Amino acid sequence: MIARSLLTAALLAFAATAFAQEPYPSRPITMIVPFPPGGFVDLTARPLAAAMEKILAQPVAISNRGGAVGAIGTAVAANSKPDGYTVLTTASTISMVPEADKLFDRKPAYTIDQLAPIALIWTDPTYLVVRSESPWKSVKELLAEAQQRHVQMSYSSSGIYGALHIPIEMFLQAAKVKMRHLPTAGGGPALTQLLGGHVDMTAGGPAALTSQIKAGKIRGLAGWGAKRHELLPDVPTFMELGYNIEYYVWVGVFVPTGTPDAVVKVLRDATRKAVEDPGMKATMAKLNTPINYLDAPDFQKFWDRDAKRLADVIKAVGRVEEKK
Repeated sequence: MIARSLLTAALLAFAATAFAQEPYPSRPITMIVPFPPGGFVDLTARPLAAAMEKILAQPVAISNRGGAVGAIGTAVAANSKPDGYTVLTTASTISMVPEADKLFDRKPAYTIDQLAPIALIWTDPTYLVVRSESPWKSVKELLAEAQQRHVQMSYSSSGIYGALHIPIEMFLQAAKVKMRHLPTAGGGPALTQLLGGHVDMTAGGPAALTSQIKAGKIRGLAGWGAKRHELLPDVPTFMELGYNIEYYVWVGVFVPTGTPDAVVKVLRDATRKAVEDPGMKATMAKLNTPINYLDAPDFQKFWDRDAKRLADVIKAVGRVEEKK
């Protein structure tokens, strides 16, 4: 009887050891995208997942979990089992949502320390634009008008505390002027509001704005990048104009904090190889979004700086109630 018990215990120990040493990945991986299909995060995640599938020899399935400026899907990923079988591909809004929750004394859907970076895929500075028929040829002329008007000028964005609201507020705070805010359901609708003459200005990424600028419909006044963008070489940066402000829309890959180091290394290596995949490169080139890869350690430093910068702006904006 004792011998049988010892044999059973030995078999269980062997099974546990074998399971613990199971190679990763040994089954499909879910890549959560916390936005609807068709947006810039989704358009980045799909070729990335396809390239990673070839490297990892396992399916990498996209799961779109949109809603609440990315909070819903991000919370799902943040609270998933940290085993490497759930990864998150998301945007810079990952840092904005928890800060907005603090303003309203809401229990946060997630906190950024629940997620660990794998890699940064790309970054793009945002650009301030006006209609081409508007009289403002520069930021200086725009601000002169804003300071003289009795009725506030206006701007559209992709939503309250969103990827376009925050950089514009960053600029307005630096310039010490106020404008009326028209939040919309995304970058496309925000641009439509400008083109329709409903607002005086908006913001957007080079990929979204370049065709409209070349078509003569809108004019770029300044960019939030540290240097001029290759797609818009004639548009100055805010830094050139004397404003110490910087802002980027970016897309990165994350896993739940606590994911084993060995698994994280596999995902880091796979992501690094995936961004070199010809299909991935070709897709991003078609989107006018060049890859700007950073591995986890450098991405962590970038994310820390970016999150601090965004938190400061959101605190200065304060509570903004969304009109129903």
